[in-house]
Amino acid sequence: MRRLTDNWRSTTARLILIYGSFFALWGGVVIGVIHWQAYTYLTRVSNELIGRQAEYFSMLDEPTRLRALNDYVSLETRQLNAWGLFDAAGHHLAGNVAAMPAGVMVNGPVVLLPHGVRRNDGGDHAGVRAAAVRLGNGRILLIARDTSIVDRIGTIILQALLWGLSLTVIPGLLGGWLLSLGPWRRVHAIRQATLPIMQGDLTRRLPVSGQGDELDMLAGIVNAMLDEIERLLGEVKGVCDNIAHDLRTPLTRLRARLYRLQQQFGEDSSENSMLQACLVDTDALLARFRALLRISELENQQRRAGFAEMDLADTLREVHALYLPLAEDRGQRLELEMPALPWIHADRHLLLEALSNLVGNAVKFTPPGGRIDIRARVADDGPWIDVCDSGPGIPAKLRGVVTRRFYRVESCRSTPGSGLGLSIVSAIARLHGFTLEIADSGAGGARLSLHCRNAPGV
Repeated sequence: MRRLTDNWRSTTARLILIYGSFFALWGGVVIGVIHWQAYTYLTRVSNELIGRQAEYFSMLDEPTRLRALNDYVSLETRQLNAWGLFDAAGHHLAGNVAAMPAGVMVNGPVVLLPHGVRRNDGGDHAGVRAAAVRLGNGRILLIARDTSIVDRIGTIILQALLWGLSLTVIPGLLGGWLLSLGPWRRVHAIRQATLPIMQGDLTRRLPVSGQGDELDMLAGIVNAMLDEIERLLGEVKGVCDNIAHDLRTPLTRLRARLYRLQQQFGEDSSENSMLQACLVDTDALLARFRALLRISELENQQRRAGFAEMDLADTLREVHALYLPLAEDRGQRLELEMPALPWIHADRHLLLEALSNLVGNAVKFTPPGGRIDIRARVADDGPWIDVCDSGPGIPAKLRGVVTRRFYRVESCRSTPGSGLGLSIVSAIARLHGFTLEIADSGAGGARLSLHCRNAPGV
């Protein structure tokens, strides 16, 4: 099932996300600068206004000053303005400011009082700017004004810029997500098309949308490569198959002639022994050619006529019964462990051949007195079949190459064999869509596991 986060894995979405992040960062810087400039300007204007008002009131005569100050307060319906008259010692004489606030210097600059001033008219405000001047008679006049308007204007500017940024970033992110849908679907289709190719079906090709964009160009390049690879592999495979097929006939004739010649000598003669050795070598060559043609047939990906629902447990019991006498003759223990297994869709004869090769290899390379275990287990995506032995094992660096044709581990070259057994198993696994894995057995030997992925209900 497709997840929402898959859309953001595309290059288009990531570029949009990176661009959006830079845009948001730069937008934040711009918002900060604009807010700082607006706040600085409004604060300067407010300070200049308060300072001029204090200077103006200080130049009036006493009766006129008191009337003007009362009008200064009464004309402001929101009670933003305040004033206070104090004697030289700071005692309250008049005005709605009840006490001389700390931090205000007489004849000094306008200062911000974050906690406001104490008023006697119930109009206390936080965030007040105030200035104090000394009058000609020695008294002190304090002029104060609430700065909430300045702060509110700065807040409005900040909110407006944040809304503008969000209305730009959010549609950008949404648009990036929508734009990533098309490329993601096409990449998903390409990925699905590559699965059969990875399993050996070189007749498949990557889908091309016809838009002529980068994905189409890449798909076209890969398809051209697949055409050439299919052609070259077909030529190589054809040469190998033809050689195997053409040599099988003269080798069969040679074997027949050697056999007839052997019959002319006595059983105890040296000539009979030499001819018997020649017959054994000829049989080995014929077996290798048959195996090569068998692999070619399996890799053709068209041998599916025998596919049907089959009982995997019954096949495992048959393989165990087939190799148990051979293992006992070699002094080995061959054990079968399996739970209840589901039926799978497969060619029973091919699967029997693959399992026989795996168990046969384990019996061949396990020393006398060793142990071979055939274990089956059930997973959510299909049953596993493990063949474990206590033989020499397969080095980790060679596990990717032992399924090649004729490849044999250096330490096992003295053991009879053609090096085609695991190649046949690998070809059968690819034909079924199964997986062949090679690991350590835990007993010093090898563990070869066949994962039957297409079990019903998986």
